[in-house]
Amino acid sequence: MVKHLTKKEFIEEVFDFENEKDWKYKGSKPAMIDFWAPWCGPCRMVGPVVDELSNEFNGEVNFYKVNTDDEQDLSMAFGIRSIPSLLFIPMEGKPKMAAGALPKQDLKRIIEKELLNSRPVNVKS
Repeated sequence: MVKHLTKKEFIEEVFDFENEKDWKYKGSKPAMIDFWAPWCGPCRMVGPVVDELSNEFNGEVNFYKVNTDDEQDLSMAFGIRSIPSLLFIPMEGKPKMAAGALPKQDLKRIIEKELLNSRPVNVKS
């Protein structure tokens, strides 16, 4: 399921960009954030794909959407200049941004490579 974030929720659940200088992700799972706007044609093409991916990776990755018209502070904080822009947030390390309406297979590959393969492996003794 995709959650639509306000600035307040972003600060509480993802990253407190107002008080932290260095990136510090607050989530318990890797995440993908879709920065979009209702008037954006390519965003309307990517939206259903993000919904599909949220179902496919349910329980493994958190999926969020940020309406750049409603949440201009978030857009400015992340330097969003074109939409759709997708922010991929691994559990460790810095997030990575991709701009444009990428095909589902490309998004799936990025999620698997950047988000799921980067998580620590639990080793049982």
